[in-house]
Amino acid sequence: MPTVIHTLEAWLQHCEQLHPLGIDMGLDRIREVAHRMALRFDCPVITVAGTNGKGSTCAMLEAVALQAGYRSGVYSSPHLVHFEERCRIQGEVVAAADLLAHFEAVEQARTRAGAAVVSLTYFEFTTLAILHLMSQSRLDVAILEVGLGGRLDATNIIDADCAVITSIDIDHTEYLGPDRESIGREKAGIMRAGRPVIVGDPMAPQSIADHAAQIGADLWRFGRDFGFSGDKQQWSWTGRSRRYAGLAQPALRGANQLLNASAVLAAFDALHERLPITAQALRNGLAMVELPGRFQIVAGQPTLVLDVAHNPHAMAALAANLDAMGFFPATHAVFGAMADKDLESMLTKVDPLIDRWYFSDLPTPRAQTAAALQQIWHAVHQAAGGRRAALTSLHADPMQALRAAQAAADPADRIVVFGSFYTVGGVLIDGTPRLHAKHPGEASERMSHSEQIRTSP
Repeated sequence: MPTVIHTLEAWLQHCEQLHPLGIDMGLDRIREVAHRMALRFDCPVITVAGTNGKGSTCAMLEAVALQAGYRSGVYSSPHLVHFEERCRIQGEVVAAADLLAHFEAVEQARTRAGAAVVSLTYFEFTTLAILHLMSQSRLDVAILEVGLGGRLDATNIIDADCAVITSIDIDHTEYLGPDRESIGREKAGIMRAGRPVIVGDPMAPQSIADHAAQIGADLWRFGRDFGFSGDKQQWSWTGRSRRYAGLAQPALRGANQLLNASAVLAAFDALHERLPITAQALRNGLAMVELPGRFQIVAGQPTLVLDVAHNPHAMAALAANLDAMGFFPATHAVFGAMADKDLESMLTKVDPLIDRWYFSDLPTPRAQTAAALQQIWHAVHQAAGGRRAALTSLHADPMQALRAAQAAADPADRIVVFGSFYTVGGVLIDGTPRLHAKHPGEASERMSHSEQIRTSP
């Protein structure tokens, strides 16, 4: 009997129940359903993988494409507040109602009469639905963010015309391997023979270059095939066939954004015959790009900083960015994180900058409790010599923690909310900090329970 579902929420609940595992490594099942759906793209596809910087890179690719007059589509995950955030068409988040027909198309293909029923995970099902929507949206360019790894990620059923690999660092070791070489090898799986792959990590693992040579991909390496120079005011970029001077800093804040922007320019250089981009489109796109939760500074008193940093590499970048902001009398930290992260290393990198901690529970069984985070912090703080006193408190959710921080902070202080997509998403609604929400305890559903080990909050 056919499934009759009329809302996005009901479809997401349906997807939760189809597969016993949150992660089922391998692409055979999703490829079979994609084949039944005749899923294909008639435009250039750019796939972006990496440990950190993927969302920022996708946002910059999108912003430049839009300024050049191209109709773009972006798939990214996870979302901060609403599931629909995972897909943008022409710069706009898709409506929930517009996704329903594409969920139905996946279900019909998955359960096609006369063929074996295919079991899909939540992430696989929802990825197919969004890819199907994008494939029917008359796009000029499709931009796909990899969720986990690359080789076995659901997005890798699509052959990328250009692959971008951002930073490589230690994360998700239970699936990707214990070191940068093994993790790089997994992310290199998004390459295709004869097609460009842009590697933005200045010290990329050798496994990436080895895989490119093995399959015959066109490897673009930072420092060899492209690079940038400049200071805080202006920067210049040089690639294989193009160069740009006098560029303004990208609108996305943070020291690593020039590395991400440099890879974006290299991708458009590599695709210039199919996607010609003017210098003005590049300048305007980088100047206008927006992405909530990536070292997002919210003006006011006290200053509010939102960052989805969720691993040691991202935490080191956050610490450097906070340090570069200048003097604040006190820094208050709202922190919630997943239990499977290297929490000791994460806290070690930022603790010297924090005067008061507000540890938060998060609405997922994968999260570490606020009380456990406090204990881990205490061990880290004492191991560093307890160089100065720091106050801590425990809270049921990020919004309650933020309200406590606001109550304690002086106007000249700053508050930093970080550690997970759940932490930042817990203080946002539609990309805006929920500073005046009537119900601070309510939590938005950002990921399915089965997907909570699939993505990278």
